[in-house]
Amino acid sequence: MEAEALRLDFWEDSAKAREQMKKQGALRDQLRPIQELDKLFEEAGIFLELAAEEGSGEEEAFGEAGLILATITGKLDHLELETLFSGSYDFNDAIVSLHPGAGGLESQDWAEMLLRMYTRWCEQKGYTVELVDLLADDEAGIKSATFIVRGHAAYGYLQAEKGVHRMIRISPFDTAKRRHTSFASVDVIPEIEEEEFVISPEDLKIDTFRASGAGGQHVNKTDSAVRITHLPTGIVVSCQNDRSQHANRRQALHVLQARLAEITRREQVEEINAVRGQQREIAWGSQIRTYTFHPFTLVKDHRTAVEVGQVEAVMNGLLDPFIEAYLRWKARGMIPLRK
Repeated sequence: MEAEALRLDFWEDSAKAREQMKKQGALRDQLRPIQELDKLFEEAGIFLELAAEEGSGEEEAFGEAGLILATITGKLDHLELETLFSGSYDFNDAIVSLHPGAGGLESQDWAEMLLRMYTRWCEQKGYTVELVDLLADDEAGIKSATFIVRGHAAYGYLQAEKGVHRMIRISPFDTAKRRHTSFASVDVIPEIEEEEFVISPEDLKIDTFRASGAGGQHVNKTDSAVRITHLPTGIVVSCQNDRSQHANRRQALHVLQARLAEITRREQVEEINAVRGQQREIAWGSQIRTYTFHPFTLVKDHRTAVEVGQVEAVMNGLLDPFIEAYLRWKARGMIPLRK
């Protein structure tokens, strides 16, 4: 592919060239950890050879080899996770949507906390976050948010987060300082290429409105935000991240394509939970994970039984223990855990 990209006529078909460059980049991402492991194994072998030789420095050489082998173990564990990916879109970017549920103002604040948590996790992973739509509440929290996570196998990892998330804490909005339970839903779907799903223009209702945001000299004075309704399904997608109405329209249409493609995939597979999972009410009894801030601190995943006692660490992006356990649980065929 690299040799083909050097041909003089490679960019004559720009769409095909971009697609090939994207595939080439994805292959590089998959090869890179293998190449790193090869290099580390070679280094470990050199230190072990030095340690086997008679003379001073034997312990130091063994120690260096041990450190390298520990690094190799960690990288192999991570690489093993990706062998658990079984979906066609696991290596795609991910579109994530957050919606508060039962709990009123408290749940809106919880949804905003989840947005921050996922942003922190993405930063630690080296992923980029592209905010598509954010509807903030005048009082506190958010009413909804949609963002795209771009990076190697973003959907493969973030599919573990789809579901209802429950929080238990002393509410800062309650003057009586009572304990409240709040809910928010996280929806995760893979981003797809535009060519994979074509939408008829007759099926769309497109509205424009003024983007929300802080006041002052930077307030948006034009109707740049776009809301697209897919009439046959009733799915509504909005985008107000860009000052350009054309850019917002293109982004909203892209998200709509991904959501409609997700519905089509669900209809084509025998098991409806294979890609998207079961849709549940954003309320009590439907949660996949509980975050307890009071009277003790604990985050527990109800599918895999994984627990982390440092709730603040989880809110700062410590999600890997839950994601890794979910991938292994899914690979086992989602065998129900004993209560």
